[in-house]
Amino acid sequence: MIRRTIAFAALVALLFGPAIMPRADAYEAHVLSYSDGLDISSLNPFFATSGNAIALQELTGAEFVRFDEHGNPIPELITEIPTVANHGISRDGKSITFHLRHNVKWSDGQPFDSSDVIYSVAVAKNPQNNIFVRDMWDRLVSATAPDKYTVVFRSKEPYATFIADYFSTQSSSAILPKHILGPGTSINQAPYNGLPVGIGPFRYTAYNRGNDVEMEANPYYWRGMPKLHKVIYKIITDDNTRLTQLQSGELDLSDLINGTQVASAKAIPGKKSATRPSQYMSGLFFNTSHKVVSDPVVRRALRLATDRATAFNKVVLGNGVMTESVVPQIARDWLDLGAPKYDPPAAAKMLDEDGWKLGPDKIRHKNGVALNIDMAIPSGYQPSSTLAAILKEDWAEVGAGVTIHMWSTPQFFAIYANGGIIQTGKFDLVLYSQSLGPVFPNINGVYDCESIPPNGANSSRECNHKVDALNNQYLHSYDPAVQKKTAAEFQRLIDNDAPTIIIYERAFTSVYDGRITGYHPHAFSMWGDPMELDI
Repeated sequence: MIRRTIAFAALVALLFGPAIMPRADAYEAHVLSYSDGLDISSLNPFFATSGNAIALQELTGAEFVRFDEHGNPIPELITEIPTVANHGISRDGKSITFHLRHNVKWSDGQPFDSSDVIYSVAVAKNPQNNIFVRDMWDRLVSATAPDKYTVVFRSKEPYATFIADYFSTQSSSAILPKHILGPGTSINQAPYNGLPVGIGPFRYTAYNRGNDVEMEANPYYWRGMPKLHKVIYKIITDDNTRLTQLQSGELDLSDLINGTQVASAKAIPGKKSATRPSQYMSGLFFNTSHKVVSDPVVRRALRLATDRATAFNKVVLGNGVMTESVVPQIARDWLDLGAPKYDPPAAAKMLDEDGWKLGPDKIRHKNGVALNIDMAIPSGYQPSSTLAAILKEDWAEVGAGVTIHMWSTPQFFAIYANGGIIQTGKFDLVLYSQSLGPVFPNINGVYDCESIPPNGANSSRECNHKVDALNNQYLHSYDPAVQKKTAAEFQRLIDNDAPTIIIYERAFTSVYDGRITGYHPHAFSMWGDPMELDI
């Protein structure tokens, strides 16, 4: 896929204060108030770098497809899924034909047609725009519109993951309204980015920065009116505040609850809960362009020196799945690389043999370089602080020093042009959760050479041309056997390079008001079908 990286700060939560009696005036029928602990990087999916973008896209965005609980695409703004059998995919696999729905309107009432799609591709391919992930757009040779309701994408090579990567609810893109943004295609500073117009069941009405985002039912939505009248996304980055508002009734739904708060949140009277697997891989991401961690031997040694089982149980109380591959287990062609290993003596031996000698300061040195690692984490996020402390203690045992730097959440996740810490690489090691998949295991946009920021979400700056070649074989084949084989090979290569130490694959838990109905989240959707959601 590539809901790339759309990054999440690693792991969640601490303890909280005493229970608060629900406020009698907090509940309002058909109005949903929710939070997930994140801030807004952008409301335009092309620029968004935080994980809440997916949930907001599902409510408001203009997308070709959404997905069911099995990862199967459901036509949204197209009438059928292109296949070879229905002639939507050409014989050479390089041309994809999309048939658009008729009589669809934007949330401002203006008609939608193929000119909007062609315009959106032009925006995505404009190098002046700060697009978060460019890889899939660079693969497109052309986008043409034979008529108002037909669009043809022509790629340089077959592109088997097109259904997830181009205008899906799991992509870092959405179709843009040409009548608002056009005819020019440079949109970095467009007011639209602060309050987009889309074609979802809801439409934006206000973005109160630092406070909330307000949405109302879209009267022009082609499937009809949703059951909810209004949705309020509250920007609450403090987990204790979120819990307090869930207890008081100021929040109807709190998502992405993790770690030590899960049990207490579930225990609030009148609440229900739902847990779903996710494509977010929580872990440690090395900046392989920095000399101190540029050697894969060092990275593999530090992986052996990391007590991942203890970290997993202490930080999130086992809420998720421990895994080794950078590919989530929910994705097709995930490879089981075995259980993570913890062996400090073996790690120390590996560093010794690589020339890293322990000095009198109890830090290893090699060729005048000290094994001191600058670790970046988001401030105010206790789980990240807890994990950082565990790592500092673990790695000290093998002669590696750690300096922890905390950054504000907006700065931590900001885009490259705005000096984002992850995007600009101001770290030797960064702790957060990175999205890959969830439908396909392809790693373009996340671990390929072409997606090193500012051109994508390759925060580790890893570049292995063998990995890229295998990933391209995966992308260029519609043969499941070829895809399975190549996916296994590039997962093994990435594991050997160790640009990342995966701690676990996150499980997302939401706790919500018992009066909420029609809420059926799954691995490929926060909501299920937003049309059915109500309170």
